[in-house]
Amino acid sequence: MAQAGSRQPPGPRVLRRAGGAGRTERFEDLEVWRKAHALVLAIYRVTALFPVAERFGLTSQMRRAAVSIAANIAEGAKKRTARDQSNFYNTAQGSLEELRYYLILSRDLKYRADGLDSLNAQLDEVGRMLYALAQAAVRKL
Repeated sequence: MAQAGSRQPPGPRVLRRAGGAGRTERFEDLEVWRKAHALVLAIYRVTALFPVAERFGLTSQMRRAAVSIAANIAEGAKKRTARDQSNFYNTAQGSLEELRYYLILSRDLKYRADGLDSLNAQLDEVGRMLYALAQAAVRKL
């Protein structure tokens, strides 16, 4: 037991700002990464129902774009400089917009149109959170 007035060493710290920005012990601590990962899982489930002819086309492209969002958030979270963080978050934003287009294309091709609204909602939420994370990195420049 610590004596009065003595200080205990701090435990693991997780500092978060709006949208999940800030230094973390692990990228999994970021709410935006958790939401992006959930989006990846949802994209895998939906694209599993796409026509077999799309396996190496739209299915592959959608999965890669979704994975890129979460992977770039993860990598950016551990970069030491704000400039490096900003670059990875910017790449994630680009992948997010790429995935947004693929969802539009999927809708227009009438592939699993019933599940696309919820995917768009998830994408919008991740986009807002990612924007806040990217803005926090830019403010540190």
